[in-house]
Amino acid sequence: MKVGVISDVHSNRVALDAVLDDMPPVETLLCAGDVVGYNPWPGECIDTLRDRVSASVMGNHDRAVVTGTAFRFNGMAKAGVEYARDELNDLQMDWLSHHSDSRRVCDRRVRIVHGHPDDPDHYTYPAEFDADLLGDEEALIMGHTHVQHHERYDDGIVLNPGSVGQPRDGDPRAAYAILDLDELRVEERRVEYDIEAVQEAVREAGLPDKTGMRLAKGR
Repeated sequence: MKVGVISDVHSNRVALDAVLDDMPPVETLLCAGDVVGYNPWPGECIDTLRDRVSASVMGNHDRAVVTGTAFRFNGMAKAGVEYARDELNDLQMDWLSHHSDSRRVCDRRVRIVHGHPDDPDHYTYPAEFDADLLGDEEALIMGHTHVQHHERYDDGIVLNPGSVGQPRDGDPRAAYAILDLDELRVEERRVEYDIEAVQEAVREAGLPDKTGMRLAKGR
């Protein structure tokens, strides 16, 4: 069974379209949260994923949009949350609000969280990857750091597919992964997209310039 894995789309429709166009055939598509935030297409990204994703979890930006609690965010992140709250219609907000912090899918073989199994807001960077993160699942999927990485252990796989819409690992290309549950293998994938088009849309939407500029550096 091949599973497409995405995370941290952050309202970047151009990057999301590039990832979905590049993705090979999969039996299901999973998302580790933060569909919205930062970039100017929150509603379009929700509409796309609502029809494509089998399961998603609540990211910290998703939660801030749903609850209106962006007061702890920096100015750039707060602007993206406020923009999304203004842009989303009731149907889109309802879809976003019905996500939980953790999901078990694929006959409970896969667990999805955003930050960490014990703390949805914890940034679990590759240095913290460990077999102890796994419970009885064969694969643990996390997002939040925007850093693509995976490790295979005797008990299973720990995977962060990286960020579709705002990579922070020095590679500006949109990131995602293919998880093969039959072979317990991961293929990390990257795809180029039109960053300049996103930067222009960020400016037109009145979002902070840094939101667009950082995309070119993958930071």
